[in-house]
Amino acid sequence: MDRGQLADFLRTRRERITPADVGLPAGHRRRTPGLRREEVAQLAFISTEYYTRLEQARGPRPSREVLAGLTRALRLSDVERDHLHHLAGAPPGPPPGPSREVRPSILALLHRLPQAAAIVLSATYDVLAWNDLAAALMEDFSALPPRDRNLVRRAFLGPRPDGRRLYGVSDVDEFSASAVRNLRATAGRYPDDPEVACLIRELLDGSEEFARLWAAHDVCGAPTLCKTFRHPVVGPVSVNCDVLDISDRDQQVVIYTADPGTPSENALRLLSVVGTQRMDAPF
Repeated sequence: MDRGQLADFLRTRRERITPADVGLPAGHRRRTPGLRREEVAQLAFISTEYYTRLEQARGPRPSREVLAGLTRALRLSDVERDHLHHLAGAPPGPPPGPSREVRPSILALLHRLPQAAAIVLSATYDVLAWNDLAAALMEDFSALPPRDRNLVRRAFLGPRPDGRRLYGVSDVDEFSASAVRNLRATAGRYPDDPEVACLIRELLDGSEEFARLWAAHDVCGAPTLCKTFRHPVVGPVSVNCDVLDISDRDQQVVIYTADPGTPSENALRLLSVVGTQRMDAPF
């Protein structure tokens, strides 16, 4: 264990994260760049005293549970996570849970697709990134807390504005069944991840349909090639659905495009102009 290098690494990672990055208020008289030590400790579920000792190169060898907590709290990339483990003298094993970090090149790709709605999904169906057209077609994900950006939770637990389930997609039953099968496989890949386990418990407790599908123990769903969104403003939008796997992050880029010359293409063009505005809202 290299206590000095570990201390420097933790400090530099802490200083690069703003309170807003992790949903904390900035407050006043913040004299340190990035997060405070007590904030990191809170996010990692360890004591402030213990974390302070680690940053002062005085701490004992951290356990794998502590390293996992620090990885989440400091939003480390996979490479940084492995480096943290090596500094702590604990060679890294498999990732404890699905990656939530989206590569910058993938984020850039989303915004280079102005005529396509595109999102990035985690292995647990969290919407990690999206472009403007996806927000207009589905919903403004930036207005939601991260836990409410989960498509499986949305499909089985709602909410259902205007009576529409999961944005009114035509294949909601097929999507739901496929998502349960994929989530079953995800739970097998990350058996020790508390967020995966918590999501599954919530779905089992809140949805009889989910519980029934989960009990079948099926894994891996069939891909969806096309679907129709029933949009409250522009009406039905039929799109092709293409999925690009990001295998090293266990993520997927989902791209929705309309056939050229169709009413759905015109609808997407209109949505690209109005964005998330409600054209039917009263003035």
